[in-house]
This record gives sequence, C-alpha cells and structure tokens, in this order.
Amino acid sequence: MNSREFQERLTRRARRAGATVPPALGAKLEAYYRLLATWNRKINLTGMDLTDPIPEALDRLLIEPIVAAKHASASARVIDIGSGGGSPAIPFALAIPRARLLMVESKIRKSVFLKEAIRLLEMDGSDVVASRYEALLARPELHETHDVLTVRAVRLEMRVLMGLQAFVKRDGHLFLFQSQSAEPTMTLLTPPLRRIATVPLVEDLHSRLILIRKELIDENT
Repeated sequence: MNSREFQERLTRRARRAGATVPPALGAKLEAYYRLLATWNRKINLTGMDLTDPIPEALDRLLIEPIVAAKHASASARVIDIGSGGGSPAIPFALAIPRARLLMVESKIRKSVFLKEAIRLLEMDGSDVVASRYEALLARPELHETHDVLTVRAVRLEMRVLMGLQAFVKRDGHLFLFQSQSAEPTMTLLTPPLRRIATVPLVEDLHSRLILIRKELIDENT
C-alpha cells in the first residue's frame, strides 16, 4: 500500500471516530505504523497482523489514541506504563502539541524499538525507561511530575492505581484505555483519585477511555 492509500484509509477511519488528522500528524502516524510493522516481523511487538493496515489495526493502534488526545491539554508531560509496541503512547503524544513523553517498558527489546521510534519521529523531549513501574516508584524525582498517565492492558486493581498516581501531578489525570472485554475498572476510588468520565473511543471496537483526576487536597481541612 502506497502512502496516498494509507492516508486515505487513515482519514476515513479517523472521520468515522469523529476525529481529524492534519497532514503533518498523518505523516508521523504512517511513519510510526510502518516502523512498527517492520520490527514486528522480527520481534513480537503486537499480536496484530500489520502486513496490511486493516481497519481494526488502524483503529486500535492509531485512532483510539488520537481520539483520547482530545481530552489532554497542549504541552502535557505524559508518562505511559507498559508501553510495549508504543500504542497508545506514541500516537497519543504525537497528537498533542509540544507533548513530552516518558515510556516505561520492562522488556529490553521492546524498549530498543521505542527508542528507535522516538528518534525516527523526532519526538524531542521524549524518552524510554527500561524498567518496571514498581522500581520507578523508588525515584522521588519522578513523583508528581506528569500531567497525564496513560495505560492499556494492565490489570487495574486499586493497589495498582494508587501506585501509579504517584507519578501524576495534583490536578493531573490518569487515562485508562479499556476494551469491551476488559474487566470494569472499579467505580469506587479513594482520595486523591476521582473518576470523572467514561468516554467512547472507537465504536467498532467498543473501546472506552476512563478518565480519573488526581484531586487537589487542602491539607488544612
């Protein structure tokens, strides 16, 4: 599939989800997809067949993140947990003007791919840490330093969420990407976390975004 055909297909899928893809963003998303497809033939970055950009692959890997990005502010500092092949983190950050992205991926070969992706896409200010997030909790310099935390395909128990929120600034947000088959995220959260919305992402995938805010707490009350 040539670039024109790819962009036409990408534009159609985005329009179907109520999103737009400016040409500059479309070019970056295509470059990421093609790099992912090339590396996926060598190492297992995603279980999806990327030989031909079928609607399901475009929706899951590219469209979901750019729809979610509409709920983030410009210049956001983003941390993504368990980044794997780079989605939703990379398309999400590409869709946010002046975003800075930190991807956390414990598997070395996947982290090497992620570093190559941010180099190719010229994502200045972005980085990759080859570590489990639990180990990073011992680094105070990472605490309350990010505006947005994104995560997909991680078991979301209350204990996990309370650990992850340490990376998020007060009044920042956790963006939880969930599919129809995922276990429902608990509705009962303890301070400082508060669930503020459930946003549909891609209708064909029945996917949704759970938005959780880390509340400001008045220590004098």
